[in-house]
Amino acid sequence: MMDKDLKKLVKALRAAGYSVEETRRGHIRVSKDGRLLTTFSGTASDRRSLANGLAPLKRDGFQWPPRR
Repeated sequence: MMDKDLKKLVKALRAAGYSVEETRRGHIRVSKDGRLLTTFSGTASDRRSLANGLAPLKRDGFQWPPRR
């Protein structure tokens, strides 16, 4: 089960054209054009895990948090 921050992120990723799928073990896999970019834990135990997962997405051009 995802927390609310991860749900918002998944929604924004799908809107930006990324492929997002949940594995059987609850992890979130993010890919684009057939290449895996990052994986998020469904239940993060580390406060840095979201930032560490976002790093490859930001290098790919994804903006988080979205600009207003």
